[in-house]
Formats: sequence, structure tokens, C-alpha cells
Amino acid sequence: MGRRTARTEVVDRPMGSAETEPRPSGTPRGRWLTVGKDGRLTLYATARDGLLRWTEERPGGPEWTGPDFFRVEDLTDLTIVQGADSYVHFLGRRDRPDAEGPGVDIVHAIQYQTGRPVTEWRSLGNPYRGAERGRLVGVPAGVVDARGTVFVFVRNAGGGLQLRRERPDGGWGAWQDLKGARLADGPVPAATSNGFVEVLVPTERGVLQWRQEAPDGPFGPGQLLQIYAVEGSGATLETAPGRLTYFWTDPNTGGVVAFRAGAWPVPLGGAPGAGAVAAVRAPLDGYDCTVLAHRGTGGTLLMGACGTEGEHQGVWWQDTGVNCAANPALALDAFGRIVVAVLGADGVLRVARQDAGPGLSLSPHWQSVG
Repeated sequence: MGRRTARTEVVDRPMGSAETEPRPSGTPRGRWLTVGKDGRLTLYATARDGLLRWTEERPGGPEWTGPDFFRVEDLTDLTIVQGADSYVHFLGRRDRPDAEGPGVDIVHAIQYQTGRPVTEWRSLGNPYRGAERGRLVGVPAGVVDARGTVFVFVRNAGGGLQLRRERPDGGWGAWQDLKGARLADGPVPAATSNGFVEVLVPTERGVLQWRQEAPDGPFGPGQLLQIYAVEGSGATLETAPGRLTYFWTDPNTGGVVAFRAGAWPVPLGGAPGAGAVAAVRAPLDGYDCTVLAHRGTGGTLLMGACGTEGEHQGVWWQDTGVNCAANPALALDAFGRIVVAVLGADGVLRVARQDAGPGLSLSPHWQSVG
């Protein structure tokens, strides 16, 4: 990829004084625990008027540096996505009451390397010119395809889906209306290793799915799937080359389900509360497994594991008992260990790593970060 360089538009945002040090107010949507090319993990949290970041001092930890604070005033929502090149992309929804035009715009910034500054936040605008409809756009969702192209999706004022994608020269194309109606907020986009992008969005009548007709090509019309998902609960994982598995909360049973194209959803159990499921592939006892995590109805972290694409054989769930006030995050560290991160009701980020025990065995010692 020759269209981006780490030498342009890099802006460092220093922390405030100790008396005004920002504190986490929530976790971003998407991938808020990332792994860099150097193997170091990075944790992100939202704060008033900005973004907080903690970085592993060395691959595998356990020490962390931070927080670093990056100011983004008027930010209402933040989504984080990461491409195969390890670049971390930040997509924000910014609401500026005194601004001319729609008042709300979508903003984008990039972190090229672990622990390095974040670029300038650039506006991607709004599909509308006027404030009346402009303020009705939803929270941005995004994905990076195998070529490094960034795709941004938002629900529009009419309840349909709007897309803006990056051009090969690094600029951005115009907003494109993919149609649809009565969409819930929070699209769930995904990219496959063979170059395709698709997006699923819950609606009142089922789930709508848009898929690319060819890599780097246009999207076909939205297809209505007669399956149902709770708004904001979805996550996705590539479980075989070119094949995606979606996980979400079933509004009828209240449990987690898994779905792959061409098959019926598989109920997985669990007791998810509000928020999204997190998913990662990891070897457990020598087997390729899928590990899931979600905030339970009781406000604690629940984790489960099953064979990858073997959900029909059952998922083993465990309640960790650890307070979880927002969407949890999962990743593998430099040694291939599962790492789970949560934000507690006390506003403290905590992480735990897989220990040497059998199966999905976490260290009983949770590390407070920040």
C-alpha cells in the first residue's frame, strides 16, 4: 500500500494535568483491544471529549504504559477497526450543536504503529446537508478489506444504510445509499481474507444482508434473512477461508446464536445482557476453538468456548464473577495466550490472560490498567 505514510498529519495529544486527568467513560464499539505488528497489545477507552490509550511495554506484557489522551471534542460515539496491515482506524460520530450544516459529522483517524501518535481527525461529512435530517444519522461502523480499503457504514435518517468508502488514491468517494428500511443502529460489517466485504443489519422484519459482488466491487441489493438479532449485539469472525460466522443475541430466547450463510442459526446458550458479543479464534488443548465473551444479565463477564464451526456440539460457559460494565474485548497476545479486557462499574480497566491450565483457563489475578 503506497497511499498512506506514517510521516504525514501525525498529531500527538498530550495528557492534561493530574487534577483534570481524563477517566474512562466507556468502551468503543468494535475492536478496542488490538495487536500491533510488533506483538504488543493496545487498550482503548472513551473519555469525555476524546480517546484514552494504554500500550503494553513489551510483547506479552504484563506492564502497560499510559494513558495517552487524544482530544476529539463533541464526540458522541466511537468505533475502532483494524486491518490486516495492523493499522488501527478510529471512526467517530461528532455532534457540534453550533456548527453550520447538518451539525453531525463522521470523523476518521489512524494509528499506524503501536504506541505512536494518532493522525489528525478528518471529517467524512454527513450524507445530508441540513441539520434536521443530518442529526438523525447513526453510529458509524467500519471494516478494512484485504486491499486495505476502509468502508464506513451508517444508518441514515430514513432508516436505510449509507456507505462511504476509501478510494485507491487515499481520498474518499461520495456517500452511497444502499437502501433498506427500518434498520436498527449499529451495522455489523465484515471482510474476508479473499477480499469480500459484507454487512448485516437487524431490522423489525429480520436481518438485512448486503454483500459485494466481487472484491473491491459494488454491493448487491440487500437480502432479507428470516432471522432476528438484538440491536448492537453482533460480532463476526472468519472461521474458515472466505467464510464468516456471526454471533448475536436472539431476541426470542435471550441467548447467543451463531450463523453462517446457507445454514440455520445455532443456539449457543449464555445469558447476555445489553451489548455486543466478543469473539476470537484460539487453540485450546491443541484444538482450533472459538472463544466468546459477553456481559451477562447480572453485570458480570461470561465466557464460553467451542470447536470452531462446531457450535452444534455445544458451548461450555463460565461466569467469571468479574464486574463488566460495557462490551468486553478479546485478543491473543504475543505468546498466543487469550487476553480478555473489561471496564468495571468503577471506571477501571482490567485484563486477565490465559494460564497454563487445561481448556479455557484464565489467571485468577486480574490486572488493573490505568
